[in-house]
Amino acid sequence: MMSDKRTFTANPDAPQIYQIRLEGHLGRQWMDWFDGLTITLTDDGDTILTGPVVDQAALHGLLKKVRDLGLPLHSVNGLE
Repeated sequence: MMSDKRTFTANPDAPQIYQIRLEGHLGRQWMDWFDGLTITLTDDGDTILTGPVVDQAALHGLLKKVRDLGLPLHSVNGLE
């Protein structure tokens, strides 16, 4: 039996907010390189990049930049 319940987002065309956690601290001067994502430095030595990403291609581009920096990637999470 199919359910009539459907889940809709407020705006399906709106960019998804992502949180990317890296090992090591980045300076705030990297914000432009990371397309304006907010850079948060944690007490345990990690960097968290947070902000809107327009689509999967843009997300892959950000992850390529992380790879190019050589910093270990801890996690990538989509936020609601």
